[in-house]
Amino acid sequence: MFLDNRQVAMDSALEALADSIDYFQDNLERLRPSLRDALKPQFEERSKLMRKLQTLARRHLDLLPRDADVERDDYMWLWSRLKSFVGNDSQVLINELLEQERVLMQALSTLLTHPLPEAIEPVIEECWRNCRSLIRELYRLQKQGQRR
Repeated sequence: MFLDNRQVAMDSALEALADSIDYFQDNLERLRPSLRDALKPQFEERSKLMRKLQTLARRHLDLLPRDADVERDDYMWLWSRLKSFVGNDSQVLINELLEQERVLMQALSTLLTHPLPEAIEPVIEECWRNCRSLIRELYRLQKQGQRR
């Protein structure tokens, strides 16, 4: 089945949401407890938003869920581990999480250029606010880590 541009944009946004959640969960043990505690509520909220958006996309856009790109996830995890050998592990993770947020913001921006059902727009806006909030928190944590 071919997807129209709106479905492709929604699929990209859902994929970016899932990638950011997976990356965080895959790297929980690498985060200092203070970082984990600061970020965990943001990602729990993101998981709820993603599930809600998946349901709405299925109902209103006839978009079926797709399988995760396991090879890409493994590559991202390995690449992050390699970078940690030459840098501060927490700072590497924060930078990787910030990059994930940039990708997500781009996907959400693209999605918002398409007409969306009224039920979906408020969830996209919540995702946007969650992303902005997480970016602010990551920058705060990044500055704290640089002072140490």
